[in-house]
Amino acid sequence: MEICPCGNSRPLEACCQPYLTGQSRPETAEQLMRSRYTAYATGAIDYIVETEFEPDREVIENWASTTRFVQLRVLDREAGGPDDESGTVTFEADFEGLAKSSRGPGTHRETSQFRKEDGRWLFLRGKQNPLRQAPKAGRNDPCPCGSGKKFKKCCLPKDSV
Repeated sequence: MEICPCGNSRPLEACCQPYLTGQSRPETAEQLMRSRYTAYATGAIDYIVETEFEPDREVIENWASTTRFVQLRVLDREAGGPDDESGTVTFEADFEGLAKSSRGPGTHRETSQFRKEDGRWLFLRGKQNPLRQAPKAGRNDPCPCGSGKKFKKCCLPKDSV
């Protein structure tokens, strides 16, 4: 039995999978956010696209295919209950980059906005809340990734994109 990636410590089949397969719909903004995280973690791209107000499938596919999702933590929620029409959820998601050009492990922190349309919750937009875990590297400083190269010759070009 596989535990659901959303962090609720329940079996996937009894947690987010019914949402991903269309057997049921999330009743709250938090349930939608958790199920979207699970969809990213399991590669259920269609579900992510279907539950987003204005999806960009290419961006979604790229993020899902180049990232291993490690852990989700819900930090805060405002409204977004079964009787609400909108809500926000703030969360942190630990991840590891899989692409050769990725930065490796990290934490994505976001406040997501949700809206209910025709009785169905949709993701509207997210505002990233960057976490500063170390001082910012200067161009000529050693790269924080540990490569031994100068920052400008290693990860700076990735940050500039």
